[in-house]
Amino acid sequence: MASSALSNLMLAIHEKKTSSLDLYRPLRNYVTFTYSEREAQLIEDDLETLKQLRSDVERVPDPSPSARRDLLISYYKALCLVETRFPISPDQHHVNAVSFLWYDAFKQKQKASQQNIHLEKAAVLFNLGASYSQIALGCDRTTVEGRRQASHAFIGAAGAFAWVRDNESVKAMIGQSSTTVDVRVECVGMLERLMVAQAQECVFENTIAKGSTPGVSAKIASQAGIYYEEALAALIVSPLKDHFEKGWISHVQMKAALFYSEACYRYGMELHEKEEIAEEIARLKSGASRLAEAKKSSRGAPAQLVEAMNKLQANINCNLDRAVKENDRVYLMRVPSPSSLSPLPTFSMVKPMNMTEILDASKEKMFAILVPDNSAKALSRYTEMVDDVIRTQAERLQQASELTRVRLKEMDLPDSILAVDGNSTLPTDLKDDVEAVQISGGPAGLEGELQQLRDLKRVNQELLVQTEELLQKEATEDAQFRSQFGTRWTRPQSSTLTKNLQDRLNRFAANLKQAGESDVKIERSVRENSALMSILDRRPIEAAVPTLAKPMMSLDATEDAIVGNLKQSLRQLENLGAQRAGLEDMLKEMKRKDDILPKLMTSTGSYEDMFRKEMSKYDHICQDISQNIEVQEQLLMQIQAQNEEFSTLFNLEDYKASREKCYKQIQAAISKYREIKENVNEGLKFYVTLQDAITNVKQQCGDFVMTRSIQCREMIEDVQRQMSGLSFQDHRSSGPYPSVHQRTASSSPPPPETQNPSHPHPHPQAPYYMPAEQQPRPGCTIPPYGPPPPYHTPHSQAPPQPYPPQAPQQPYPSWQQGPYYDPQGQQPRPPYTAQNPYPPPHQDGGYYRQ
Repeated sequence: MASSALSNLMLAIHEKKTSSLDLYRPLRNYVTFTYSEREAQLIEDDLETLKQLRSDVERVPDPSPSARRDLLISYYKALCLVETRFPISPDQHHVNAVSFLWYDAFKQKQKASQQNIHLEKAAVLFNLGASYSQIALGCDRTTVEGRRQASHAFIGAAGAFAWVRDNESVKAMIGQSSTTVDVRVECVGMLERLMVAQAQECVFENTIAKGSTPGVSAKIASQAGIYYEEALAALIVSPLKDHFEKGWISHVQMKAALFYSEACYRYGMELHEKEEIAEEIARLKSGASRLAEAKKSSRGAPAQLVEAMNKLQANINCNLDRAVKENDRVYLMRVPSPSSLSPLPTFSMVKPMNMTEILDASKEKMFAILVPDNSAKALSRYTEMVDDVIRTQAERLQQASELTRVRLKEMDLPDSILAVDGNSTLPTDLKDDVEAVQISGGPAGLEGELQQLRDLKRVNQELLVQTEELLQKEATEDAQFRSQFGTRWTRPQSSTLTKNLQDRLNRFAANLKQAGESDVKIERSVRENSALMSILDRRPIEAAVPTLAKPMMSLDATEDAIVGNLKQSLRQLENLGAQRAGLEDMLKEMKRKDDILPKLMTSTGSYEDMFRKEMSKYDHICQDISQNIEVQEQLLMQIQAQNEEFSTLFNLEDYKASREKCYKQIQAAISKYREIKENVNEGLKFYVTLQDAITNVKQQCGDFVMTRSIQCREMIEDVQRQMSGLSFQDHRSSGPYPSVHQRTASSSPPPPETQNPSHPHPHPQAPYYMPAEQQPRPGCTIPPYGPPPPYHTPHSQAPPQPYPPQAPQQPYPSWQQGPYYDPQGQQPRPPYTAQNPYPPPHQDGGYYRQ
């Protein structure tokens, strides 16, 4: 059956008509009389909005069905808010000047007028369903996307009509004389089925267009036929059989027959592929019979629908003739009667749209300030009653859960049962500690960290040796020149200038010696405790915990039954706990949904009667809670008896003792590991810090050696000039250095280093050097043989690196933790006599912590 054959042959609903109605004035007068003029002024904007919405609903529908749909949804939400704050009824204390008038959608001469807001809400929802059906009918059902959109709109219409049936139809008739047939339960129920049928038909059309298998197509077509049959069943009985035009009944009847026969035709194709020829013949005969019967009442039906039926009948007859011939010639099967066949398989692809969220008015702010005083007080009292019930029952549930936890812990359950199955557990805090140890590398990773200590120690020793060799080499050269030139070599001895540097190097050496002793202690501790700590490398750690073994000898072999019964009881106890959690959630959900404000605002009877009735809905859940607690008490007594039998049979006390011993062993291993780990970390930190300090001193020694080397060359030149007989006057402009004889005769004081070598100076070079560019002031004597500044570059020699030098790349950058420790928080800087940041050699223990 081509989908185009049924194009546009679907039914849409026309909207109900109404008369003009002024809601503004009656509602404002009610607010002024019940509350005050101030409240009436505060809700002016809300009343104007409501008035405009009602006016838009009264007018000729918007050309756009989707805009009409949105308008009707907004107005329905506004009506929900009006209902909770304005009691509309003939009562003299209510809003009694408002009467809603609506005409029947199918027989417009019939009308209903009520002072009941539920008639207004039912009519608006009916029109909402009608607008959805018009949206669906306007979709282009010749395309896949158009058919999908049409199906979605039809299920929206079905949802709107279902909402009228379930929420408004009965309320629109309570206490009223009558209402129109179109909003009665029978009519909106029929319309809901009709819209669902047309939505399923759109899905069927898409299924055929996609080329789905005959079996799938048959199931979808069969379900569409059932939906049409359900709508037809409501149409042919009172009160609808005389309310709708004959064309409606004929259309639905023909669609029901058409889709039943279509399902038979498609299902027959699947049966033919399976070579089930006898059933195929029976199905095709049933479909053909149904079509023939429906065509008898097709007078006045649309030509396209009749043409689709004729085409389908021709296809069925063609397949039927082929199947009959094949059966007569080949299969020779007995054809069953159609009445003996099982119902066709179905597959529903649609259902009415859930309108709860679409029509939810709880987030709307209209008339939010209006709550009658008596209703507010009654609501507050009712809320207190509900809260008291919720609080009492929640406490009972929590006490029951806590009792279960304590009792099971006293019986060492379920840990002992898990131990029987080899699933021993650790206390949570102990397991967390073990996982932290394993994440940090565990005992197996300590050897790698010890190797890091050895490597760092070696690097520091090499740096220290290199630094000492620099100073030793410079001192040896100075001694050679002093021996060569004798008294003419007048510059200070190297040992005098490097005393502070040498002292620091000696302290570094002493620190390294102490650190080495600490390293030996750490390695010895690792060796001595490796057996203890090896348990921490077990993965999972639970494998180290002893298991609860079955008894070696059993006279009646009942241990399996005892364990099984105890496990079953524990599972029942767990289920009771889950049930308690569900009951508590149910209580909270009931309270959340428990909104009696609309009832309070419209009630004219006793609040106490209403409270008793409303509170009674909590009775069943309170009974469930009591029953849960009672069953738990009995179950705990049963578990206690079973556990005593279990403990005796499995010698549980000995197991507990061995398990506790294992826990203590694990804890001792963790403590020892942490102690060693902390010592290793202290060692790594110490070596990295010491490496920075030695590197710094090595740089200072390099600067000192470079300066002494420059000074040495210049002094050699000066001594050679003196030995050649050159006078100071002849070479006055050649440099700042006086002759040896002039220095001897001079009364100038010796350099500060020669006066007090141990006294520190801001910079080592400054006391005995003046740049060549500067001429001495009159009356000032230039100290002889001072070293040049570090930036001076004599004889085109490459200049030394600026001071302080850039720190070289560290051998182990990944261990660098920052500047080495200084009690004053400052890294040592020149002069060389800066306070030593490391403990003196006489302090024992290094960084090792006992």
